[in-house]
Parts: sequence; C-alpha cells; structure tokens
Amino acid sequence: MAKKSAVNRNEMVKALVKQMASKRAELKKQANDESLPLEERFEARLKLAKLPRNSSATRIRNRCEITGRPRAYYRKLRMSRIALRELGSQGQIPGLVKSSW
Repeated sequence: MAKKSAVNRNEMVKALVKQMASKRAELKKQANDESLPLEERFEARLKLAKLPRNSSATRIRNRCEITGRPRAYYRKLRMSRIALRELGSQGQIPGLVKSSW
C-alpha cells in the first residue's frame, strides 16, 4: 500500500489540473499563435509560467486504484500488476486465468 500522503498529493494535483485546464489551454493557444505580435505571445508565455507547476497535466502520476502503487501500472485496467494478479487469482476478473505449470 502506498503512503496516504503521496496518494492525497496526487489527488490534489488532479484537482488543480482540472481547475486550471481552460486557462492553461487559452494561454498556450495565445503563446503558439503565429498571427499575434511577438510581445503578446511573450506575455502569454510569462503568464503561463506564473501558473502553479502542479496545474500541468504532466505532473499527474498514474497510480493503482486499489493499492496506490505508482509502478507497473496498466492504463487499460487502472491497476498495478500485483493487484491484477491478486484479483485474478481470486477469480474476480472475468476472463483472466492465472497460469500455472
């Protein structure tokens, strides 16, 4: 089980990303618009830099929904390999059979 503080911090980052997404997208659009003057584009870049770092979507860490484990994460299932194996062994995932030989 992952530390509660790490899981909670990741949840806070997700909330901040969601809150600032529209503002961030608008500033990025202005900064990359070639038709605007250079000064306006530079201002947009400065405003973008002033936003909190945790409002960037790349700061979100994929974590297992069950254990909070940050590594060996399957995006499609939204869980780690260890949780997947345990649930598969218990027969709780339809169509998944743990191999043994």
